[in-house]
Amino acid sequence: MKRAINGNDLLSIGYKPGTILGLAIKTASKLKDLPFNEATALLKKVKDYPENFLDDEIMEPLAAAMIEAANAPADEVIELRNKMIAYTQYGEKYIEEGATKQMDIAMKLPVAVAGALMPDAHQGYGLPIGGVLATHNAIIPYGVGVDIGCRMALTIFDIPDNHFYGNEAYYKRELIAHTKFGAGHGFHGREKADHSVIDNPDFNANPLLKQLKDKAYSQLGSSGGGNHFVEWGIIEFEQKDEFLNINKGKYLALLSHSGSRGFGATIAGYYTKLAKEICKLPQEAANLAYLDMNSSEGQEYWLAMNLAGDYASACHEVIHDKLSKAVGATILAKVENHHNFAWKELYQGQEVIVHRKGATPAGKGIMGIIPGSMTAPGFLVRGKGVETAINSAAHGAGRQMSRSKAIKSISKDEMRKVLQDHNVMLIGAGLDEAPMAYKDINMVMNAQQELVDIIAKFSPKIVRMADDGSRED
Repeated sequence: MKRAINGNDLLSIGYKPGTILGLAIKTASKLKDLPFNEATALLKKVKDYPENFLDDEIMEPLAAAMIEAANAPADEVIELRNKMIAYTQYGEKYIEEGATKQMDIAMKLPVAVAGALMPDAHQGYGLPIGGVLATHNAIIPYGVGVDIGCRMALTIFDIPDNHFYGNEAYYKRELIAHTKFGAGHGFHGREKADHSVIDNPDFNANPLLKQLKDKAYSQLGSSGGGNHFVEWGIIEFEQKDEFLNINKGKYLALLSHSGSRGFGATIAGYYTKLAKEICKLPQEAANLAYLDMNSSEGQEYWLAMNLAGDYASACHEVIHDKLSKAVGATILAKVENHHNFAWKELYQGQEVIVHRKGATPAGKGIMGIIPGSMTAPGFLVRGKGVETAINSAAHGAGRQMSRSKAIKSISKDEMRKVLQDHNVMLIGAGLDEAPMAYKDINMVMNAQQELVDIIAKFSPKIVRMADDGSRED
């Protein structure tokens, strides 16, 4: 008979006594179909990366409780609009009902101006992932998200694809040597990266940012968990791109996806709690609490969000610099774009705050990277600047299966086979990141042909993600 998970088991993997522990025990009882070790590992992953489980039907209550301490008070509630503002959905038939319901609520906010849902959209926390929301003079911390400034970064080298094949062991070794993944993981002493972002005077703007500076410094150049990755791949240009000045051909490229680590997550939690204390919304909209941009709190968050974005960019720069030096190649081009952020932009002649939670900026001529899964291609794109999409596009394939469902329904043998079939080498990761848990990236791209032009296709070859017990040698 399989042993049930108890409080001592949860304490041993890092849970603390209190309400969260009780909720974790209750959640554990819903995992009775999983072997003890797998259920324990999943609960530890929730503890380490709660932001990755906010769209999970089983784990969401536990994850939400871990990143939020208080709900909005019931009195002095700000009323929503009776009728929502109309918005456009791209790839509507592929978008789950939970995401559209969340977007419908967002479009009833009194500060809402315009919105759009991208074809990779799925239910999130507050604003759906894949949701774009323009507001008037207001910033929504959970409209930005937990992993502030999460981004894609691509470096294209002058190494032809045929040099990669036959030298995979070399590239794998360098990838392991120059990356670090996982919750709480960072660098110490001489390992710490040198980057000007740590000298940014905004770290001294308030006590919270001062307090977080040392942690940010130690994690500079590292990556988080969940769907964050650093990978080698082959990028193919079917014709010369004049803007990047890259000729037709196949080249080695490095692609990374991660954000602002514990620094950004702490900022998100702090200012969401503050927003809920100030902006009391009805229960169904409570996670969309906003801060007035004319208030000191709104200005504080804006500064902190931008600093977290700069920090996330610096993390990618450190990773790409290390690996570029390691392989000693000439860089042909670098492209970077971010999501989980807010921008001041013009919409129909007025300045608005555009929140892109899991959506790629796609203004006219703007370059971006839209990845698939660990076995599916990603795409280098150029935006067309479509106003009904609020100059946005999808940020990836998007999940079609929650993390807990993926772990329950996908076997290690199935995942191993799909990796072999696509000739992809994987370091780390768990079943929750299996390719089958994601939507078809080609379907997503077809649904947004009017939003972006495809410039090149990137095929993953060696993928590194947060360790789930896999050997790294």
